[in-house]
Amino acid sequence: MKFSLSWLREHLDFTASVEDICARLNGIGLEVEGVDDPSERVVGFRTAKILEAHRHPDADRLQVCRVAGGAGYENVQVVCGAPNARAGLHVIFAPPGTYVPGSGITIKAGQIRGQDSGGMLCSLRELGLGEESDGIAELPDTAPIGIPYAQFAKLDDPVVEISITPNRGDALSIRGIARDLAAAGMGHLKPWLTEAVEGNFPSPLVWKTEHPGCPYIVGRVIRGVKNGPSPDWLRRRLESVGVKPISALVDVTNYLTYDLGRPLHVFDVKKLHGSTLTVTQAARETFRALDGKDYVLGTDDMVIVDDAGVQSLAGLIGGEASGVDDDTTDVFVESALFDAVRIALTGRRLAIHTDARQRFERGIDPALVLNGLEAATSMILDLCGGEAGEITEAGNLPDWKRTATLRFERLETLGGVSMTPDDAVLSLEHLGFAVIERDEDRAVFAVPSWRNDVARGNALAQATSLDEGRAAAASRHVDQIEAECDLIEEVLRLYGLDSVPPVSLPLSTMISAPALSPLQSRNGLLRRICAARGLMETVGFSFVAHEDALLFGDVPESQRLLNPIATDLDQLRPTPLINLARALSRNLARGLGVNGDGALFEVGPSFDATGQHLRLAGLRGGLTAREPGQPSREPTLWDAKADLMAAILALGVPEASLSVTADAPGFYHPGRSGLVRQGPKVALGSFGELHPGIVKALGLNGTVVAFEVYLDAVPLPKNKRRTAPALSSLQPVRRDFAFLAGPDVQVQAVLKAARMADRNLIQDVRLFDVFEGASLPEGHRSIGIEVVLQPQDESLTDARLDAVSKAVEAAVLKATGATLRR
Repeated sequence: MKFSLSWLREHLDFTASVEDICARLNGIGLEVEGVDDPSERVVGFRTAKILEAHRHPDADRLQVCRVAGGAGYENVQVVCGAPNARAGLHVIFAPPGTYVPGSGITIKAGQIRGQDSGGMLCSLRELGLGEESDGIAELPDTAPIGIPYAQFAKLDDPVVEISITPNRGDALSIRGIARDLAAAGMGHLKPWLTEAVEGNFPSPLVWKTEHPGCPYIVGRVIRGVKNGPSPDWLRRRLESVGVKPISALVDVTNYLTYDLGRPLHVFDVKKLHGSTLTVTQAARETFRALDGKDYVLGTDDMVIVDDAGVQSLAGLIGGEASGVDDDTTDVFVESALFDAVRIALTGRRLAIHTDARQRFERGIDPALVLNGLEAATSMILDLCGGEAGEITEAGNLPDWKRTATLRFERLETLGGVSMTPDDAVLSLEHLGFAVIERDEDRAVFAVPSWRNDVARGNALAQATSLDEGRAAAASRHVDQIEAECDLIEEVLRLYGLDSVPPVSLPLSTMISAPALSPLQSRNGLLRRICAARGLMETVGFSFVAHEDALLFGDVPESQRLLNPIATDLDQLRPTPLINLARALSRNLARGLGVNGDGALFEVGPSFDATGQHLRLAGLRGGLTAREPGQPSREPTLWDAKADLMAAILALGVPEASLSVTADAPGFYHPGRSGLVRQGPKVALGSFGELHPGIVKALGLNGTVVAFEVYLDAVPLPKNKRRTAPALSSLQPVRRDFAFLAGPDVQVQAVLKAARMADRNLIQDVRLFDVFEGASLPEGHRSIGIEVVLQPQDESLTDARLDAVSKAVEAAVLKATGATLRR
């Protein structure tokens, strides 16, 4: 909301500076967004008169002028190139030291072609106030000499812009702002009265309202008007707040919209059809508005129609077909009440942003329906002439009168301010609240019509599923409590929001709630783990090409899109590896992936016949980065397994509970892949080389390895009470074992059997070697494991170590048939 100080003076008698006005506005909750002072852009320019002018002796297009510019510049010589410079002309003079915004220069005294020049004669373009011209600006002969041009042109009128909260529709008028400032002690609010204009003839048009969103509407015909440009004072005021003047009839409605917060509309009577204007709901039709755009209306939109169709979108914008122009002689002025929610919904759906919508959707003063029409009538008769007819109306003015009660002790308990009851009552009276009754503890106020945000009732609908008894108890006294809070807010505003002591909200617990859920924290951890292992995160579409999805297994037809956004995005992906493989293919085709940057991962959804699942997927291709003493190489399935295990172990899954089986999904290489399980049934992830056929189909070369973690299958950690770890004061003991195993023996089985040999003493079991050679029986291999023994109470003796060693040997032999190498 913008307003100029001169416009504010129409309603407020004050002597404060613009700085004081802005400070007080901020203090009462009308936050100042900025101040624009046009006079600051034309500092130094002054009015002057050319005393004489003759041609420059050395330049045909220059003239040497004698200029009277006021005190200090009574007779100064200025060289000017404007063709209209002549003796007796009143002009704009820029003395030396003046900055010219239109040219970006600062005037200096000097010589031009050998002639002294002590300033510059300017055009409006050079002041940044007009368009290109053929010469200097010509001022009226009555213009005084030597005064600041800003004063002469009435540019010394700062414009203040404030932000308006959704509940303060009254502050979208200059009178509303003046009322708040007067209540805050910044001046005296001038009375505003409008006299009723007597109608001289019966109205040829009548109103009819058939829509619940318009409870009351009035209008009148004014005939014999002369439309045209508005007077300068009206044009300047509208331009100061960013409104483009159009014509006197339209400018009157825009002026009153800002001045009083009362939107109005004028119809050209000769362009209307029939004698009745009806407020009703729209049909499914197209409507051309005054902005030249066509809007497709729906049955939820409220319109004003005549016998020919829609003539106005109620509360938002008028129609082009019935708009006024220079040939208009008879007008019909409309003033109405429209439902705020309906206006907001229609405006949002059709993306219509007008001053009328801004005010209607925040609520307008119902008492101004008739008074606003009378004010518009008076202005139109003054500016355009004509004769006013009788007022026609439809509906009934709603009962807007409301009361609100203030308990004085709540000012301190809720507002945090110690204030006498008299001061609180006086503050509200200054805002227009009238005392109905009062005692020592409380006061009851009548709410003024322009404050529709106070005591307006409970605007929040209760849940339909709420028990009736509980709903009644919850809603009891809500209206009274909200109205009292509204009054406290008003008292605190005038007291000064900056003066209200800040108080922290009470804490429900000393420990603040976590910002992230356990699932979000877990996904963040996985991203950090993968990034630390050299993988780069990607974010892919949940849709892929149907042909690509078929490479990664069966895809249900129910997961295919009938109307995809692109032909290659017609299938919900069964795995994020599809997106990663396509991204890797593009990277390798552009020469990437040769310095260790061919490693990608994503945490995202996958889809199958059972629904959506969250997965961590990673892919490695290309060549690793070169390191000293180590050449680049292609990735191996052990790289993928290491990535997978790092992610699973980071999620808190015990390594001892994991096993690897060879039944990985079919898109992996059948002999170079595995499935990681927790226990015999729960699959946590898969890893391995991609199937050579898939690698070729995707346009990839070399070895490509991948892994997936099925995050939905990994349980979230339980909230157990943590205890201090039991740390032994004794050093661990490590023993190495090498077992001769047959071709069917899995390493994981050997590790598990050794770990189970003595659960209390054996802390960890690790694989350190797998050997196959001619020194071993054909088809056999040597599996080397390290067993870590951690004594708790006493050091291990040789006898105890021998017993544990024999237990490990026996356990492995029984579980796998592998024997200890001698």
